[in-house]
Amino acid sequence: RKRVAGGLPYGWEQETDENGQVYFVDHINKRTTYLDPRLAFTVEDNPVKPTTRQKYDGNSTAMEILQGRDLSGKVVIITGANSGIGFETAKSLALHGAYVILACRNPSRGNDAVQRILVEWHKAKVEAMTLDLASLQSVQHFAEAFKSKNVPLHILICNAAVFGAPWCLTEDGLEATFQVNHLGHFYLVQLLEDVLCRSSPARVVVVSSESHRFTEIKDSSGKLDFSLLSPSKKEYWAMLAYNRSKLCNILFSNELNRRLSPHGVTSNSVHPGNMIYSSIHRNWWVYTLLFTLARPFTKSMVSE
Repeated sequence: RKRVAGGLPYGWEQETDENGQVYFVDHINKRTTYLDPRLAFTVEDNPVKPTTRQKYDGNSTAMEILQGRDLSGKVVIITGANSGIGFETAKSLALHGAYVILACRNPSRGNDAVQRILVEWHKAKVEAMTLDLASLQSVQHFAEAFKSKNVPLHILICNAAVFGAPWCLTEDGLEATFQVNHLGHFYLVQLLEDVLCRSSPARVVVVSSESHRFTEIKDSSGKLDFSLLSPSKKEYWAMLAYNRSKLCNILFSNELNRRLSPHGVTSNSVHPGNMIYSSIHRNWWVYTLLFTLARPFTKSMVSE
């Protein structure tokens, strides 16, 4: 025996006609039907529950993982959400009912991303807000603007990052890779911590990388070396700076989870996958060439 289970596929809505009969609207393909689209995804009445490894693999998409989930009422902030992994995450969550705020450095690109999501589903609850992680003042203004909305915050995804960027200092006098990838997110979480706790259960997701394994932030005596976090131009190497920022992400996430989990807020750091083709490599032609050569063998995204 099989049964219909889960929510409607994204883009579908259930309506009732003038005779009280239920029908279904496919907003993406602009059609209606009285046949429940979930009949294509019937499940066994007493299925053997598969393990996570059996259900998902390296080819799984965010849309597949969220299939059947209803995220209505959930509020999500995603940094760097106008392209790449951030955009795909924002789109998937929005198409499953969440109210998603795309926190982007470039307002124009943020608004373009919002429109691309609305084209797929005109009722999606999405909004772009300006956030420049290279400016601690911008981080503060973003947090204040979000709090003024008087809405909860259930998921905060710290996704934005720079990779292979040349050495430069931010307006706060810190090396840019360190501030954008780690310190800006650290400050953002601190400013929104009270909202997260009030909204529990809530979670913070920090997008890190396996490259954190190939660096160190301690000196020869085993103590934290602050000069490694925000190095001078003479001591700067783009790849090492990125690796160190990703190590900071993990250490921060672990400690955040230790402190906030008793209050209903969990924190996890994640490795998004090896050589996913996105626009993160755009700052240096060497990495662009490497990613281009590897592209046929990588997991790609519709939006880049």
